[in-house]
Amino acid sequence: MKRVVVAVLGFVLLLAGLALLVLPGPGFVCVFAGLFVLATQFDWAKRYADAAKVQAHQGIEEVRRSRWRAAFAGGSAVALLAVGIIELTPIDLPWVTNMSAVLLIFSGVGLIGTLIYAERTRPRSSIAPASAAARSRRS
Repeated sequence: MKRVVVAVLGFVLLLAGLALLVLPGPGFVCVFAGLFVLATQFDWAKRYADAAKVQAHQGIEEVRRSRWRAAFAGGSAVALLAVGIIELTPIDLPWVTNMSAVLLIFSGVGLIGTLIYAERTRPRSSIAPASAAARSRRS
């Protein structure tokens, strides 16, 4: 019974995500959510979920290596949050609904969370302690 419920929920999320790839909404989030739900019970889905995790970690690594990419992603997050918040105020923006404004806010928060994760998991270099030791020798 549990396997059937997981299969139905996973495929509903997966199909909704595929539809939302061309419609306004969080398509990729739903696709990945459906895939990860299916991965709890099906080996074929686990293989795809593992591949998606590898791709996500590679993307985070790309942002981690380039300050310019991190700055662009941060600016994009601020823009998403700003448009979403402005739409929820009495100011009416064209082509933005309240639902899309909420999704923009969630996207901005998710992007900020990804940037924080990338920064917190950045390997610390051993250059800083060595330069501090060099400075103390000069004194």
